[in-house]
Amino acid sequence: MSPWSLAFLPDGSMLVTEKAGSLKRVSADGRTVSAAITGTPAVDSGGQGGLFDVAIANDFATSRRIFLAFAEPGSGTEAGRNGTAVGTGVLNAAATAISGFTVIFRQTPKVAGSQAHFGGRIVPAPDGTLFVTLGERSIASERPRAQDLGAGHGKVMRIRADGSAPADNPFVGRAGAQPTIWSYGHRNVQGAALHPTTGELWTSEHGPQGGDEVNRTLAGRNYGWPLVSYGCEYGDPVGACTPVGGASTGPGFEPPLTWWVPTSTAPSGLAFYTGDRFPEWRGNLFAGALGGKALWRLELNGNTVVNREALFTSLNERIRDVRQGPDGYLYLLTDNPSGRIVRIVR
Repeated sequence: MSPWSLAFLPDGSMLVTEKAGSLKRVSADGRTVSAAITGTPAVDSGGQGGLFDVAIANDFATSRRIFLAFAEPGSGTEAGRNGTAVGTGVLNAAATAISGFTVIFRQTPKVAGSQAHFGGRIVPAPDGTLFVTLGERSIASERPRAQDLGAGHGKVMRIRADGSAPADNPFVGRAGAQPTIWSYGHRNVQGAALHPTTGELWTSEHGPQGGDEVNRTLAGRNYGWPLVSYGCEYGDPVGACTPVGGASTGPGFEPPLTWWVPTSTAPSGLAFYTGDRFPEWRGNLFAGALGGKALWRLELNGNTVVNREALFTSLNERIRDVRQGPDGYLYLLTDNPSGRIVRIVR
């Protein structure tokens, strides 16, 4: 099964993606899991690849449109390569089939020799645009492209619902730059959410050994990878090594709001809590952890992280996604072959 993401439908049921490529519907009470919904795209499920995020269009009540992010295998001259793609289609009333699925955005160029660091989160914004996270594809030869505005590696993109670039994106009109770029210098962003008050995009991303980050992901900003990092190369002694790039931060690079050193927590999934079930947590940010096998609670004062706490470590499960449900509870999606949805209640 290895679930990757969940999204709530208006009736309280959930769409859940599975890494191998299936999309299923889970009933609101969690007791029934559907057969695989038909009409989903073919995915490259090798390594870290597969079917990633699912997002519901703002006008879903009338359009029934959903969006899927996935690792797309190359074809023709790109055979043997892969990259993150986003597509959209219409979910039927019975939630058994998607019709008219069309790819609206592709990470370019596709990459050979990597099955890692795809990113894969989608965040619909109130204005109808979509934020899409793209990894830098992990291998050493591709890393520098996170700093290259002509490549889709290590970027957060902002697109319209048809995949085109909004006119107010920060690099529209710059020669050689992909116009869909929102921010750059990322490693592998697998958590993303909009701040409930400011509307700003916040993200969490994987560092190498240490250096996992939470960022305010602002238009046109450079987040440093691989020129600066709080993490060090794999194989170096943890806690006693030089950061990747030789420094933790520097002029022209946007510093993270918080980071984890020396041990990686491997963040995935991000949600601001705005509900009434846990009033003491209202305004807190929650981040799933794969390597850390925890749900991190980040207490905020404005844009400053003033406290953080690892919760539910006794589950001893990799937490791939975290969402606030329409009932005001928090829902966790665990990442293993028999992964499950965990509802957090009092």
